[in-house]
Amino acid sequence: MSEKRKYKKRYCKYCEQKVDFIDYKDVASLKYSLSERFKIMPRRLTGNCKRHQDMVTIAIKQSRAAALIPYTVSRKVIAGASFEG
Repeated sequence: MSEKRKYKKRYCKYCEQKVDFIDYKDVASLKYSLSERFKIMPRRLTGNCKRHQDMVTIAIKQSRAAALIPYTVSRKVIAGASFEG
């Protein structure tokens, strides 16, 4: 029988900092919850608790509506940018 894999427990960085509100205008902190194609990363990858993941999701959607973060990025932009040095 295979043994269970032990993963490092991820902690919510917002709970550690005791954040009550996540501002949609703070794009630098929101980029940690976005993938390279600007998709919202799930809780199991970011380690956020449910409360803060919901706040991050709402903040990202508000910043997309305000045109601070793009909705999508084309594949060509990502492929071209990764090889430029």
